[in-house]
Amino acid sequence: MHIPDGYLSPSTCAVTFAMAAPFWYVASRKVKTQLHTKLVPLMAVVSAFSFVVMMFNLPLPGGTTGHAVGLAIAAIVLGPWAAVLAISIALLIQAVLFGDGGITAIGANCLNMAIVGPFVAYFVYRLIAGRSELTSVRRVVAAGFAGYVGINVAAFVAAIEFGLQPLLFHDATGAPLYAPYPLSIAVPAMLAGHLMLAGVAEAVAAAGLVAVLQRYEPELLDLTAQHPATVGRWRETRALWLGLGLLMLLSPLGLLAAGTAWGEWGADDFASPEARQEIAAASGDIAPPEAAPAGLERLASVWSAPIPDYAPSFLRNESLGYILSAVMGSGLVLLVFAGIGALRDRRASPASRT
Repeated sequence: MHIPDGYLSPSTCAVTFAMAAPFWYVASRKVKTQLHTKLVPLMAVVSAFSFVVMMFNLPLPGGTTGHAVGLAIAAIVLGPWAAVLAISIALLIQAVLFGDGGITAIGANCLNMAIVGPFVAYFVYRLIAGRSELTSVRRVVAAGFAGYVGINVAAFVAAIEFGLQPLLFHDATGAPLYAPYPLSIAVPAMLAGHLMLAGVAEAVAAAGLVAVLQRYEPELLDLTAQHPATVGRWRETRALWLGLGLLMLLSPLGLLAAGTAWGEWGADDFASPEARQEIAAASGDIAPPEAAPAGLERLASVWSAPIPDYAPSFLRNESLGYILSAVMGSGLVLLVFAGIGALRDRRASPASRT
């Protein structure tokens, strides 16, 4: 679901960025008022969890791949506004450092996975969970439904963005300039895999984590119960970081799924007979253009990530490189939030007010 550079027109990228910007602004304002609850350490571990869980690729119908996002658990534990920032930071690091998602498409990717998905998941969760006890099985079920619905709505919005491109942006001959497939292909191609597998993975992850939190940290399921004594310092989230560390070690499992996610093919793939067959098989047996669309090819190289595809060039072992990438990404998330926490403490100190 990470839209690469070149698949969306510059105007589409601008519009989606403009749509996401107010959410980032309001989220930052709302989270700022919650910093007295020591929310920063919890945001850090949830953001890092989202980063790592997106590395677990799943094989989808048609030979493509997909992944969970962690959007439901982020919305449930942090609330939708803090989830916006937590997942947006994870997506930004993925795009800049690892080339997972385009720099020009950061607004669209955040709109889909950090805004639409978490808000939908949050409201589905609240609707189903109601006023049930924090340890109720009803909340586990609610989390599962929230994850499933949230990620599929996010995928649907991404499919709309893809599918509008050939309709709105094409040359004089009608050839698409960016994403090549119309809505009639993009929507079913994106939703098929998410409805069948990726949505199930998101549901299982959300329901499973809620069940674990119910047993060990039930107060994290109640936003009004986030007292400093409970989640107040970095050491209070160490159990969650240990669980995240286990996920990092298991991250090479994400390498087992062969194929490329739908709509994430490289410009060179349009000239490769093998890749063209894979693209067609995943797109209703409709062959892609003979060559990469002009706008896609032009924008595809706008940014060269230092560690593309989570594969450090100095490591020959693919699995070890994947683990190191997970550690590096999570470490950057930690540094970002540690910086936020330090800035908060500095502004709150008596010396800073004199």
